[in-house]
Amino acid sequence: MLRLLFAKKKSDEGISSFQAFALAISGRVGTGNIIGVATAIFYGGPGAIFWMWVIAFLGSASAFVEATLGQLYKQKEGNEFRGGPAFYIEKGLGVKWYAAIFAILTIISAGLLLPGVQSNAIASSAFNAYQIPTSYTGMAVVALLVLIIFGGVKRLGTVAEFVVPFMAGGYILMTLIIIALNYHQIPEVFALIFKSAFSLDATFGGIIGMAIAWGVKRGIYSNEAGQGTAPHAAAAAEVSHPAQQGLVQAFSVYVDTLFVCTATALMILFTGMYNVTEVDAAGQPTTLIVENLSNVDYNGFTQAAVSHHFPGFGNGFVAIALFFFAFTTIMAYFYYADTNIAYLVKNEKTRKVIGWIFKIVFLFTVYFGTIRTADTAWAIGDIGVGLMAWTNIIAILLLSKIAMKVWKDYKTKRKQGIEDPSFDPKELGIKNADFWENNQD
Repeated sequence: MLRLLFAKKKSDEGISSFQAFALAISGRVGTGNIIGVATAIFYGGPGAIFWMWVIAFLGSASAFVEATLGQLYKQKEGNEFRGGPAFYIEKGLGVKWYAAIFAILTIISAGLLLPGVQSNAIASSAFNAYQIPTSYTGMAVVALLVLIIFGGVKRLGTVAEFVVPFMAGGYILMTLIIIALNYHQIPEVFALIFKSAFSLDATFGGIIGMAIAWGVKRGIYSNEAGQGTAPHAAAAAEVSHPAQQGLVQAFSVYVDTLFVCTATALMILFTGMYNVTEVDAAGQPTTLIVENLSNVDYNGFTQAAVSHHFPGFGNGFVAIALFFFAFTTIMAYFYYADTNIAYLVKNEKTRKVIGWIFKIVFLFTVYFGTIRTADTAWAIGDIGVGLMAWTNIIAILLLSKIAMKVWKDYKTKRKQGIEDPSFDPKELGIKNADFWENNQD
């Protein structure tokens, strides 16, 4: 995975593996890694983190399959590669109406339902740290997006390539400092996570269902594995074999959950900056079990955790980190929706008109997200995740045999000593992989 990640191959039509990885990471690493982790701990206890790890290992497999399929059935449009679930549903399953349904759901979800979660988080953290009115933050975010989204996938890939390593590296560095300061608590915290995951801890006993539910829920939201978003970025990469980008995208799930989410969780658990709610028979939160910081809701857990060690610095640092995390995710959402508009609308002139209308609606959605409540934003975002995930998971289950053929072909050629294997779908009896068939000529 690491070897492929830094391969330099790209062309006028495609972006490099690292750029595609960065674009996918920009979608995976967002508010779910900061606020989503805090929410999972708030409702499910520390054990929710264990179930986030579990979903990461399962999710890496689905990420490999969907990214490989995205590469396999991609097509060249103008001077860019396009691909994603709608493309592999039509070409792989031969069910065009189902592909159209996914494309429509993606436009609605990525274009209207999901961006508000990210922009709301940016506005909330900016207000907590600097008392900046949410409407001002919304206008600033929209202005920056205008500069980027009108530049196409190349500009999105370039921005992601430089911003993602900076944002993730800076955030992880801060968490490593806090972990180093609390190294003596590491065994205790990991024991707490494992015990809480199975209700073996006295404080968090009886909430195993909530731990699993919120760990899985926020784990999927965070890493987006199986949701059908990352294949759009994977398809844009220039590689010599589809399995290569599948491996790169599987690695991005590990980066998202095992590194970034775990770092956030450890920061919160080390410093005790969290509350966990008890639930009644109906599954509704009632009283607080742990009340270490009752005047801060879960949206402020991470800021409070950093401020615990660096007073006066934590709020601002997390606000800036969250801006980069969430802003790059918004960029990725735009690309996903735009790709599916391209899939549905074949006429170039019509597509341009619809594209301009969509950009205006998208920018309004981002702004509107900054001024609505966090609970509303997350509820709407969860609907978007569910709509895309269920539709895509059915498709990748049906197409998993084809993805495994591609994997076995790559693995066999690597064992034969071929450093950079080529791919010919005809050798495997795979049909409708037009780009790769034409690439052999």
